Amino acid sequence: MKPQQVADSYNQIASKWIDESFNRNNGIQQHEKAIAFVANKSHALDIGCGASGRIIELLINRGFDVAGLDLSEKMLEFARKRHPNITFYHADICQWQFPQQYDFISAWDSIWHLPLNQQKTVLTKLIQALTPEGVLIFSTGAMDEPSEKTDNAMGPPMYYSVLGIPETLKVIDQSGAVCRHLEYDQFPQLHLYLIVQKLNKLSD
Repeated sequence: MKPQQVADSYNQIASKWIDESFNRNNGIQQHEKAIAFVANKSHALDIGCGASGRIIELLINRGFDVAGLDLSEKMLEFARKRHPNITFYHADICQWQFPQQYDFISAWDSIWHLPLNQQKTVLTKLIQALTPEGVLIFSTGAMDEPSEKTDNAMGPPMYYSVLGIPETLKVIDQSGAVCRHLEYDQFPQLHLYLIVQKLNKLSD
């Protein structure tokens, strides 16, 4: 599936993330852990921000000037209603050009929908978009090898791809960053998240 096809699938189920039954604590503890590594809390970006606004609210409450990005028009419609004063970008992260660098970037349950052949490029791009000592948190599948699949677990078809843990860590290292934390946070489910910090070459 192409990114726009995934976005079309999310358009069909966007209201799920604003329903009262949705767990708004999903990913929040993990983000709190990541924010603890950030020294300068100025600019933050939520990639695949979705409709709930929970991560944006957390970042605002921690003092960040926050922007959001998503490819699903319906997700952004809900997001803008919840946070009318926030800048939201309707864009494909594979093609989008960052307008600035960020002290904190979140890509929670989002970039695993990218085509497999874009995973390395986009992860490198995210790290490059960090300020020195900036922090990236992202989730992925806990696989050992590159893999991809499409399923209907959420209803509409969804595509997923991952580089695998060894290759992910290799890309992080090659991009001038270090993995500060790696955790199977929903074990035995194969849900993995990483906290990555861009190295400050001036202090080396």
